[in-house]
Amino acid sequence: MALSDAQFARLLEHGELPPVVLIASAEPLRLLEAADAVRQRARALGYSERTVFDVDNRFDWNELAMAYASLSLFATRRLVELRLPTGKPGKEGSEAIIEACERASNDTLLLIQAGEWSRAHETAWFKTVEKAGAALVLWPMKPNELPRWIGQRLSARGLRADNEATQVLAERVEGNLLAAAQEVDKLALLHPGAKLDAATMQALVADSARYDVFGLVDAALGGDPARALRMLAGLRAEGAQVPALMGWIGPRVLLLARLSRIQASGGNLGAAMAEARIFQSQEAAFKRALARGKPANFERLLTLAARIDKIAKGRAPGDAWLETERLLVGIAAPGKLPTSDLAA
Repeated sequence: MALSDAQFARLLEHGELPPVVLIASAEPLRLLEAADAVRQRARALGYSERTVFDVDNRFDWNELAMAYASLSLFATRRLVELRLPTGKPGKEGSEAIIEACERASNDTLLLIQAGEWSRAHETAWFKTVEKAGAALVLWPMKPNELPRWIGQRLSARGLRADNEATQVLAERVEGNLLAAAQEVDKLALLHPGAKLDAATMQALVADSARYDVFGLVDAALGGDPARALRMLAGLRAEGAQVPALMGWIGPRVLLLARLSRIQASGGNLGAAMAEARIFQSQEAAFKRALARGKPANFERLLTLAARIDKIAKGRAPGDAWLETERLLVGIAAPGKLPTSDLAA
């Protein structure tokens, strides 16, 4: 069965574990902590032996079958861990997992950890896992969910923080859960039992934001210009240069313009995205961005990108940073970009 976070917590508190547990998340911290919680519960229930399989393209799936075949040689309960970085076992792996589920018993716990996940992963083997045991999918945390997660973590460490304080920390770490967890642990160590308001939090925490051009474009594609501009300011403070940033931003704008034309002409947008090698996890963001503008809007963004390139190389007057800000806002809201002063 599919589990919510609350159901997963209750599962670990009461009774036996099911013979198969799947945990999937693209967030390494959440995946690690959920798997650790299962291991801890398994030890308490007498699963004293542990076998770990790290799956790559050279993995021999017969090893999983052999592990199950050898269980009768042991008197103790056994934990078998299967780590799937991509979340995709392939045809042979799918068959091996299905077979393991069919041979499930109370003496063996199969813990599957998937480092990537989407609806496309939910094929026959996943449905077999759901039927035989339990599945917990931890989707990427949305920006508005992060303050609550931080608040819960602070509370678990004996700290009290108001909403403004948790928001301050959420803004500082820019979605980096590991950085947030480290800051919480540091606060708990240095200020045990403290009550934190926004001013205190701002004075205590370090700026652990993940300022990178990839996140910058993701924020703009997601229609969040404020976050994109904040990240751009962080990159500038860290010494980034406009030409280097445009080396990634420019091709994204060109791709948006091309996809917008294909979509407007009734072409196969999915095939065009696949040809452009857009990751499946990014397709939704591109589609939302395309829905916010028309081909003419994205053509104007292309003109602005070309102008920024000339300014940055000293071949045209203007402020390259200011124009880059305009470009990011234009990506987030292409239909609202002013048409004035865009001559290349």
